Amino acid sequence: MLLKRRRLNVRALVIGDSGGIGAAIADSLRERGAEVVGLSRARDGFDITDPETVETSLNALDGVFQLVFVATGVLVVSRQGPEKSLREVTAEEMAAQFAVNTIGPALVMRHAARLLPRKERGVFAALSARVGSIGDNRAGGWYSYRASKAALNQVIRTGAIELGRSHKQSICVALHPGTVETSFTANYPAHKKHSATVAAQALLDVLDGLSPKESGSFYDYAGAPVPW
Repeated sequence: MLLKRRRLNVRALVIGDSGGIGAAIADSLRERGAEVVGLSRARDGFDITDPETVETSLNALDGVFQLVFVATGVLVVSRQGPEKSLREVTAEEMAAQFAVNTIGPALVMRHAARLLPRKERGVFAALSARVGSIGDNRAGGWYSYRASKAALNQVIRTGAIELGRSHKQSICVALHPGTVETSFTANYPAHKKHSATVAAQALLDVLDGLSPKESGSFYDYAGAPVPW
């Protein structure tokens, strides 16, 4: 299998590898013997919201990757915290959330057919969030973040269908990492959290257990399906 905890000769692309979860994903992959290529805004100027930057950066990559992992995301952009009511919804915040959480990963996924092996197992994974689940939404609020992650889930699902026609061994999934101890969740102390390293190892274990028949699905860090 692709990502079991043993030395492996695989190549992985991690988008957002300087962030909390992205860095842990990259480190965990290297511990498992993978060659890791990373792209981040902080180090490389890779701006996932800029189509030209995404296109230029990904076109510059040679060869194929057995794993493409999009670890970017943002909880708020123009606010101190997620919206608690409809009165707080603004076009500015919602557009900014979609740019990072939905459009950016979609721009990366445009390159999946070229980046992933055509006749061998290849995985495209993107960090989503349980609050992006429509079926699991019982608390309301968080309009922009919820909507942008729900839209990302649809991108993953739709892309999986298309990619599966030409790449029979491909697996495309959305992943919920749980509440991870990063700057992303620093203002939410009430939530039970685990470390980025624990989350990364768990997510890679989940990916290792998937087959093409699970492509287009949404899983949490324990490997349990998350409702759409």
